[in-house]
Amino acid sequence: MRVRRKRLGQLEDMIREKDDEFAKAISADFGNRSHFETALLETTVLLSAIRHARQQVGWWMQPSPRDVEFTFWPGTAWVRQEPLGVIGVVAPWNYPLQLALSPLVDILAAGNRAILKPSEQTPQFSELLKRAIAGAFGENVVAVVTGGPDVAAAFTRLPFDHLVFTGSTLTGRKVAAAAADGLVPTTLELGGKSPVVICPSASTRKAAEAIAYGKFVNAGQTCIAPDYVLAPRGKAEEIGEAVFAEALRAYPNLGADYSTMISEHAFDRMTAAIAEAEQGGALVLRHPVTPDRARRLMPPAVVLNPPQNSLLMREEIFGPVLPVLGYDTLDDALETIASHPHPLALYIFAEDRGEQTYVLDRTQSGGVTVNGTLLHIAQEGLPFGGVGASGIGHYHGRAGFERFTHARGVFRTGFFNTASWLAPPYGARAKRLLRFLMR
Repeated sequence: MRVRRKRLGQLEDMIREKDDEFAKAISADFGNRSHFETALLETTVLLSAIRHARQQVGWWMQPSPRDVEFTFWPGTAWVRQEPLGVIGVVAPWNYPLQLALSPLVDILAAGNRAILKPSEQTPQFSELLKRAIAGAFGENVVAVVTGGPDVAAAFTRLPFDHLVFTGSTLTGRKVAAAAADGLVPTTLELGGKSPVVICPSASTRKAAEAIAYGKFVNAGQTCIAPDYVLAPRGKAEEIGEAVFAEALRAYPNLGADYSTMISEHAFDRMTAAIAEAEQGGALVLRHPVTPDRARRLMPPAVVLNPPQNSLLMREEIFGPVLPVLGYDTLDDALETIASHPHPLALYIFAEDRGEQTYVLDRTQSGGVTVNGTLLHIAQEGLPFGGVGASGIGHYHGRAGFERFTHARGVFRTGFFNTASWLAPPYGARAKRLLRFLMR
């Protein structure tokens, strides 16, 4: 326990010491990334996770006593949570600090060592992380490797004791296949089209504020960002306009507080998606600032009723474009959600508890925030992870500790062992005991 807490302390010291450098490197890789958003959504989240783990790890490590069948009394049984060994972490570019080091918090709390592979799309940050980790830990405890897709592919084929990957579902399938060759267990944190359900009892103001924040922070490049909104048909346009008004209020000039797209390809994809929806008859609410490909600046946009076969409704958006669709009944909205693979997140807006429960009972997703967005990921007491196409396995807090340990069951016989009565030669006593056990 002392070693684990010490390593978590080293990680915390490194994050605090390099906080400003990390923010500058991430911003340089993006073109512009709000330093405040990096501090709030990456640094603060990590420090909270470390604090929680250091406080709780002693309790998590305690052996857990288990029941013993009375036929095996006076024996005792318990479970030991033991480290797995060396764990690989493949991190994405969208939150490069938080999604590289959040798994590491749980890995270190569980007593393991780790090798991290940050994204090649954030080269300045990745090199800084490599130097920072080398200065904080011996390479036999935590190490960082950098490189492009070939390095990443080779990394996922290494004989780790566990492999953590965060990224797209398409790449996740390849990672799972590569790890399967070596029977390496995986935790896959993927994505999907995370829906927002506006129930009839929802507050338009509360919903608009939360949706605009969750969607347009980091220019929509968030794996659990609201992907599309389903609202009662009579309120859909009102909801869309209210969300757009919040975006204008929050980002009037698209200055330092607004992040740019990670690449020209991402910018072009959003441009094409908006044009396709508009050609299909959708109404697009556009920000007064003109998109700028050279700066990769894509302003927030709200798209009312895009065609169901458009890119905005087929694929995870991963950009600052929000479709809003009307529904006739709440069951119609739930059918729309069910037509897509299970998402990584679900957002429910309803003042009525019955409506909240109705949606929860009839949907499946990785995690849920009710009357808000993104907030479930910041709760260290909750497991974070996907289901089905949005991921395999959970981490954060105790869930992460258990994910990165082996639950080793132990049974110890008492001062006499009733199992010896069932050993050959099988006499009358053994037969009577067998009949009793088969009763």
